[in-house]
Amino acid sequence: MNAKEIIARRVAMEVKDGMLVNLGIGLPSMVTNYLPDDVDVMFQAENGVVGLGGSAMPGFENKDLTDAGGGLVMAVPGAASIDSAVSFGLIRGGHLDMTVLGGLQVDERGYLANWMVPGKMVPGMGGAMDLVAGAKQVIVSMVHTAKGSPKIVPECTLPLTAERRVSLIVTEMAVIEPTDEGLVLRELGPDATVEQVIEATTAKLVIPDSVPHMAL
Repeated sequence: MNAKEIIARRVAMEVKDGMLVNLGIGLPSMVTNYLPDDVDVMFQAENGVVGLGGSAMPGFENKDLTDAGGGLVMAVPGAASIDSAVSFGLIRGGHLDMTVLGGLQVDERGYLANWMVPGKMVPGMGGAMDLVAGAKQVIVSMVHTAKGSPKIVPECTLPLTAERRVSLIVTEMAVIEPTDEGLVLRELGPDATVEQVIEATTAKLVIPDSVPHMAL
């Protein structure tokens, strides 16, 4: 398995039956590929769909049915098309059980930066701020380092998405839970060691006596 598959498989284990879940652009959208068959969830995209399916099969593409990143998708039975007011009402009203987002940095407080790199052109924050502030659970799915530079840091140097602690950080090397006591190392990646995770992380980690590997 490559890094992104490891991450997507592990995040999929957090999705429970009956949830309403928002998936961010890129890596988070892979989570749908690894859900157990007995888990029935509804995926929401902030551009106005509840009941998002997987990528559109050849011949079934509809330019009016896309995910938040513009990718052509399918809809599941019972899906609904909604306007932006209803879509963001679901998010801001606390009705989303979970959002899965990519990340540029997460710091020791559990704060996420994922929407802008200073000096680079971006279209805007989109729904990221609303999702981090409004969803019941916020899971960050990202590779552990960027070109060798740690992404789990003492304090974010990039603009914060919101001043709210995320629920869980999942990388190919570790599952880390932000808590009142700090960032707790809950699980190791399939081939990772505690020493490797510490070396690839500049933030201080709380290390339990026993840290299991991901049960993928």
